Amino acid sequence: MISIRELSKTFGSNQAVAKVSLEVQGGEIFGLVGPDGAGKSTLIRMICGLITPDSGSVVLSLPEPTPERGAFGYMPQKFSLYGDLSIMENINFFGSMYGLKQQTIGQRSEEILQLTNLLSFKTRLADQLSGGMKQKLALTCALISQPSLLVLDEPTYGVDPESRKEFWKILYRLNKSGMTILVSTPYMDEAELCQRVGFMNNGRLAAVDTPSNLKANFPYKVLEIKAASREPELFKDFKYVLDANFYGYKYQVVVEDAAMAVSEIRSFLTARAISLESIGEVAPTMENVFVSMEEGVV
Repeated sequence: MISIRELSKTFGSNQAVAKVSLEVQGGEIFGLVGPDGAGKSTLIRMICGLITPDSGSVVLSLPEPTPERGAFGYMPQKFSLYGDLSIMENINFFGSMYGLKQQTIGQRSEEILQLTNLLSFKTRLADQLSGGMKQKLALTCALISQPSLLVLDEPTYGVDPESRKEFWKILYRLNKSGMTILVSTPYMDEAELCQRVGFMNNGRLAAVDTPSNLKANFPYKVLEIKAASREPELFKDFKYVLDANFYGYKYQVVVEDAAMAVSEIRSFLTARAISLESIGEVAPTMENVFVSMEEGVV
């Protein structure tokens, strides 16, 4: 569906994308994940033909567009619809840009608005929509041509958790209908929902695999600790810990040797008169995997 070979792009002295090669198969949900500034948006814009690469190639193996069906739909990161137009006026505008007949736009918009739960709001101005509803409207406009490939650039960035959950339910329904989806996201819980993911950092593609394989191949151990402390950086400089995070009432630490780390952590807490409630090994998450990759631990 998408074949990328040695794709590169530089802006001034910044190497935004560096020799990225990638294959996205038809019918899958593929996630591009990584921190801000990793190069995800630049890569997606080159895939969509919005930016010319310095070198490399992009080949999209898509059905030929017809008067009734577009090749692919694109939803940019920034909301780019017209705030002084209603939901239906925006849909009619973008449908006409695809060359669709008014009857076709009307039929499809009813179906998509039903899917996105926007049907009862179709006369509301876009500027009066919540963040989650704006993203659903942008998705509706991207879907109006019934593309076989949907490309989404951080579609849920800054959206509340409940709206993010609803948005992903919609993506799953679209994918089950046969649509190929390429989506970038900074959220690791969304990475878990993709069939395959590619981790980008500093313009390079560091790893590509299924979420389950990435977690299974994580070379370290993760310990969960509950202690009578709420100091976020308690384990910051502890030499047996490669990475540490604090989640309100518990710590998660990444270590090389679980047995040795448990013993040393017990002694560490005892020396500081901090009561230990529990400590034990837990399965790694996508966040563990990608934080380690970002920091160069893996």
